[in-house]
Amino acid sequence: MKLLLVEDDLLLGDGLCAALGKAGFAVTWVRDGKTALGTLKAGGFAVMVLDIGLPVMGGMEVLCELRKTDDNLPVLMLTARDTTRDKVISLDRGADDYLVKTADMEELIARLRALIRRAGHGSGGTLNVGDLTLDLVVHTITRNGKTMTISCREFAVLRALMENAGRVLTRGQLEASLYGWSHDVDSNAIEVHIHNLRLKLGADCIKTLRGIGYTITRSTS
Repeated sequence: MKLLLVEDDLLLGDGLCAALGKAGFAVTWVRDGKTALGTLKAGGFAVMVLDIGLPVMGGMEVLCELRKTDDNLPVLMLTARDTTRDKVISLDRGADDYLVKTADMEELIARLRALIRRAGHGSGGTLNVGDLTLDLVVHTITRNGKTMTISCREFAVLRALMENAGRVLTRGQLEASLYGWSHDVDSNAIEVHIHNLRLKLGADCIKTLRGIGYTITRSTS
């Protein structure tokens, strides 16, 4: 799932990108508020992690501009200061959660997943298409009564296909859901992940439309 990280600290941003990527998020990282608003126009993000103290345009201003458009994207605010005032202002202006930068990374990831669930992505933490059930929390896939664990990147590819069941996604669209827009991608990465998913789920699970892309039909049985 796609996540927008807005953080100007290079060291912290690198650490967050690595940890969130391992947790299955496709992270797009920008370093100022104005760029964040422009990036959001592309859509498709499941959640945003927003630093309060940003150059060009502060996090609070970004949040206000976002909510003015009636955009209900879940937003978790990050701050270096553990003050009640910052927390109250953030929540009053439309933030969904608030965390101090010194917090444990596992807590951040757990809170992000909770925000995404509350926003209605999946039903009860699962995504269902035909005989496939994808658990959005523990990253397992069940087909024909058999449950398998899949890698974070396989999970991201499969989730994108299941969320768009019946539609054809190009390799570029799958790369965006997997890596975000700020990463270099190996030329055959998507093909490798599709191949591995077919080995686990069956060759009939994911269809290839030669020269166009990949799809999962609404009924996979």
